[in-house]
Amino acid sequence: MGFPAMRHIWLFFLVFFGVTSLAQAGALFPDAGPPGATVTIGEGDFGPFISTADNRVEFNGVPALIQLWEPDLVMVKVPLQAKDGDVTVTGPRGAEVVGRFAVQQIRITRLSPPEAEPGSILVIEGEHFGNTAGSREPNTMFGVNRVVVSGIPAEIRKWRPSRLEVVIPANAESGDVVVQLASSDPLPDGSCCAPVDYAESNPMPVSLIPSVSLAPAKGPVGTKIVLSGQHFGDAREKGEGLAIGGKPVTIAKWSPRTIVAHVPLNATSGPVTFRNDGRTRTLGMFEVVEPRVERSMPNRGPVGTLVRIRGKHFGVFSESGDTAYAFDFDPGQNRVEIGGVPAIIHRWQDNEINVWVPYSAVSGPVVVKRGATIPNPDGTCCQRRDVVTFEAGSFTVVEPRVTSYAPTEAGIDEIVTIKGEGFGEFLKIAEATRLELNTEAHDWKNYRLGPDVSRTEVLVNGIAAVVLSWKDTEITIRVPRRHVFGFGHPEGFYADPTKGELVVRRGSWDMLENGRCCSQKRWLSAVAGEFKILPRGLPHKDFFHDYTQDN
Repeated sequence: MGFPAMRHIWLFFLVFFGVTSLAQAGALFPDAGPPGATVTIGEGDFGPFISTADNRVEFNGVPALIQLWEPDLVMVKVPLQAKDGDVTVTGPRGAEVVGRFAVQQIRITRLSPPEAEPGSILVIEGEHFGNTAGSREPNTMFGVNRVVVSGIPAEIRKWRPSRLEVVIPANAESGDVVVQLASSDPLPDGSCCAPVDYAESNPMPVSLIPSVSLAPAKGPVGTKIVLSGQHFGDAREKGEGLAIGGKPVTIAKWSPRTIVAHVPLNATSGPVTFRNDGRTRTLGMFEVVEPRVERSMPNRGPVGTLVRIRGKHFGVFSESGDTAYAFDFDPGQNRVEIGGVPAIIHRWQDNEINVWVPYSAVSGPVVVKRGATIPNPDGTCCQRRDVVTFEAGSFTVVEPRVTSYAPTEAGIDEIVTIKGEGFGEFLKIAEATRLELNTEAHDWKNYRLGPDVSRTEVLVNGIAAVVLSWKDTEITIRVPRRHVFGFGHPEGFYADPTKGELVVRRGSWDMLENGRCCSQKRWLSAVAGEFKILPRGLPHKDFFHDYTQDN
């Protein structure tokens, strides 16, 4: 880029920053500033640029770095060692005093806040910081203006002549904050550039306190809040604690790096204040939300039906313990009841709860409950324990009943249709009913598999059949083959189990008295009637011939 183009660019910046008339502003603009500031010199006939030895600009005898030289316009950087006094321009036409310049010293007047966490924003107020921090590249020949906190450079967020905003480095410690303006001084021969040095402001101390993270930022009563940080102390001392909106929070655990608490029953949205080591801090805002049900489905069915409750702000199910995890397998008093009987929790998310209708359920309201406490005034547990309840509709428990089935006898692989009511939905979720079988098999123990394979099944003479379709009022099955050929177990062999009963079964289980899951599964059976499997549809008798025995 040639000098004419460069001149146009510099003139554009001068107009942009408000320099509309150098004649009005004088030969120097500005005529005061800190080291490193750019000064424009006009109103002269300086002649052409020949070399750094022939063309010079000095601030009271201290040489400055020339950035632009035109016959009628010169731009320079205020040198680090500049002093108040005359500015002299020396060129082919001789030396000329173009005005006086006052060197301004950068000064910090106020830090906000005076006590902060690493990683937070620090506001620095003062004077003569300059218009910009300069290039973002620290390895440029001109250097970069910067702010150091206890000797560590901070990230610049905003730079204004009297106000700076920086991010306190994560590895900084309590100490002095200093604003440093990079110098752009020439070498002795006038060329660029001497090693970068800095003009420094007055130091101002800042006290850094350990960072504390708070999670989550919102939730219903009973929500677990975890504080992570350092130096909390081995145990909670008198007067220490946590509050939300001014209400004390129940402390479940207090350790040097982790504090676990629970949102109390009487909590309201507001600031989270933390009292520790003689200091009270505001860690952020917490929003106490109220659970709300939008829809519950289905509203009727047999035991074992999966009821889906959809809404907002249900929170986390198993978070009543004292671990630092979002879940800790302690549900506390969180539960769902159907007709007053605790249901089995299948899935509990913030916007949806799925429960199985328990075996002992009765028709009645579906109620979601969240447990919480109110701590004693000193934060210990507990002045009061209670639950917050909200209804999610009602549920009618129906009992499976068979009204008819056809045919009453059929060959293998033939279709049987069962009609009735209260069959519910077929459960497609894989779920073992006898988990101990795996252990017993590895221990070489004899056991009976039995009919209890799934919680929705049709038994043909004691053995489950393949279900082709399952609706609330109609089920179709395929007649199994095993009965015709017989089957055995460690105690014997059934050679002809082709006669017996056709039974529709639904299974479920109950919560234990201690609120944990679960009792042994039990089944409701709807007997359709007698059924006979005919030896029809068998393979050709040659299928059973062992040709390896032929001579």
